[in-house]
Amino acid sequence: MQMITLLHKAIDQDELTLHYQPKVDLITNEIVGLEALIRWNNPTLGHVSPAQFIPVAEDAGLIISIGEWVLRTACEQLATWQKYGISRLLMSVNISARQFQQDDLVETIKSILIETGLKAECLELELTESLLMTNANQAINKLHEIKAMGIQLSIDDFGTGYSNLSYLDKLPIDTLKIDKAFIDSITLNTEKTPIVNTIINLAKNMNMKVVAEGVELAEQVYYLKNQKCDEIQGYYFSRPLAAPAIKEMLMSGKKLEPAKLTSVKKTKK
Repeated sequence: MQMITLLHKAIDQDELTLHYQPKVDLITNEIVGLEALIRWNNPTLGHVSPAQFIPVAEDAGLIISIGEWVLRTACEQLATWQKYGISRLLMSVNISARQFQQDDLVETIKSILIETGLKAECLELELTESLLMTNANQAINKLHEIKAMGIQLSIDDFGTGYSNLSYLDKLPIDTLKIDKAFIDSITLNTEKTPIVNTIINLAKNMNMKVVAEGVELAEQVYYLKNQKCDEIQGYYFSRPLAAPAIKEMLMSGKKLEPAKLTSVKKTKK
């Protein structure tokens, strides 16, 4: 109960902030996108992990207002950066199951884009497989409405959910994101490693972009580049950072240092 009460206050007292994690193109080595990630620093609880407070927000019904705040703040931030000449960036925002089920979601997104002045093609919404498969037919219709606005759509943590491939070609999806669990397998040489190749090939065959998340090691970068993965996201390039640090990074033109490796090091299971 304490966390629910404090979460209510957090929304009103500006305790919530966004950090942004860069996505880097593996051909140009340039930052091409950012994922907006919520952070909560409470005077009583200190820094609270999203893994702790997001489920509470879901159960308490607060995730709708929090999700709307995240979407608006992320769009405002990118629109502000664009005034400094920072362009060609895609802002990615996660959409929860509760948010997606709202009848007015499409209108809410439209209104936020109008309010912030951000063009629809600069926004990407990330959704999980389980969310999309809960009510697939309804999801397909809503996704087509969103896609018609010019917004990009991405399946987050692909491979960890239902992986119902028969529905995948019916969804207007632009990007598949490979979950960190599969990326970790690259250097651990586990049975999951071939799944990375399968997802990349699947994405390519369906004319989708593929992003590897949770990339932390040079060996992983080298492997993913060889497999023609499009983008990476993870601590190898940058952890999620507050807006001022991201602005500085973008203005400086920071690029990914190519992984100078001849082979992937294999470790025992």
